[in-house]
Amino acid sequence: MWGIVALFVACEKTLEEAPKQISEENFYNTAEEVEAAVNAIYSPLRKDLMPNYIAALECQSDWMYGRGSWTPLSNYQGLDDANITRVQGFWNGFYLAIRNANLVVLNVVEGEAFAEYVAEARFLRAFCYFQLVRNWGGVPLRTEETMDVKDLPRSTEEEVYQLILDDLATATISLSETAAVSGRPTKWAAKTLLADVYLQLERYNEAAELANEVAQAGFSLVSVSGPEDYQYKIFGPDITTSTEEIFALKYARLPAQGNYILWISNHPSTKLLTAGGTGAYAVHGDATNANYIAWNSDDIRKQLWDQINFGLGPNTLVSSKYVDPDALDANTAGNDLPIYRLSDALLIFAEASAKAENTVSIMAMEAVNKVHRRAYGYAPNEPAPVDYAPADYDTDTFVDLVVQERGYEFIYEGKRWFELKRTGKLDERIQQGKGKLVVQKHLLWPIPLSETNYNNAIDPVTDQNPGY
Repeated sequence: MWGIVALFVACEKTLEEAPKQISEENFYNTAEEVEAAVNAIYSPLRKDLMPNYIAALECQSDWMYGRGSWTPLSNYQGLDDANITRVQGFWNGFYLAIRNANLVVLNVVEGEAFAEYVAEARFLRAFCYFQLVRNWGGVPLRTEETMDVKDLPRSTEEEVYQLILDDLATATISLSETAAVSGRPTKWAAKTLLADVYLQLERYNEAAELANEVAQAGFSLVSVSGPEDYQYKIFGPDITTSTEEIFALKYARLPAQGNYILWISNHPSTKLLTAGGTGAYAVHGDATNANYIAWNSDDIRKQLWDQINFGLGPNTLVSSKYVDPDALDANTAGNDLPIYRLSDALLIFAEASAKAENTVSIMAMEAVNKVHRRAYGYAPNEPAPVDYAPADYDTDTFVDLVVQERGYEFIYEGKRWFELKRTGKLDERIQQGKGKLVVQKHLLWPIPLSETNYNNAIDPVTDQNPGY
């Protein structure tokens, strides 16, 4: 868990309070100062933003449900006041990280010594804009050149994606193949993110090529034989990194340095997170959901759900994907937060190659089978009785298979909502899983008041997303 976390502990207070006062003359002169400026990009992401953001996205999936103030996210009728305020916090957090990345890009001289830091800042800026554009559509494009412009209109989605592509072009070239410190992005992290962006943009050949390059780069899926192996060997609180990790946000059992998503997801009766005596169990599943019913019980990932009646009925499911019985309180769970794993690269490659070639190749099916075998306790790289056969699928049914496998693999990783929107399967899957209809306004979150009150170039009525 340590790696990059250790860098935050000593200087986090400075990084949170000082960036507005950072100047080119007195801060960007040494590698240590530049590294501290880069660390400031992570601070808003690591704390409350990403755990709550992922939980909010999961509420909108076809699998999971929000409880209490999270409930309207699962009803698909648009956001109520509580959730409009919630997503405003996400908007502000991503733009704070972007501002801190802009400071690095603007002020650090791109020489051989600092090129990797600038590439890291561009990678993180691209990551933040990728979240913004998929949730809000076109957004103000604040870069190192426009960060001082108060009134900035919404850019088009195409313009936002172009910045993302430009930033990742730099990152894929300038980042190293191995991280000097655990938690820093590598060339492979940048290529995985870029493959994900290409998949979103339906640039399937490029997505397949990059994802396959990552999949062949020496990563390997961790073998498992039961749910405890998922909990402790892949997502565990004592893991510094794993053979399948491509990029993750790092946490540690230190005051204010822990992963808050465990408090959101766990129920105290399981004793898998005993810190603070309780948990929010705010985002949960249900055993009557069609996805859960159809899921083979031999799949170990299904066993990462506990059926607990905490007041919503005996069919309520609580996730046990992230566990840390030794966390000191709700903010000290040591588990890292996965952003990209080898499973991502394999499944991006599988879908993208099938769509690019309009056929199901042996390589595409093998990519799916690696993830699928591991989930049943078999060696990922060896043929197994649970294997799918390419001859049994055409392109459309194979893509459905990939979507299903992603649904099983990435629960509580914040990816399902985006996938359903991207593949055009949203209405079908939400109806199948939850029996609910999605109104058009729910597809995008509202531009928050914090932006429209500050930025006079965005009219709060005419420039707002539909329905808000």
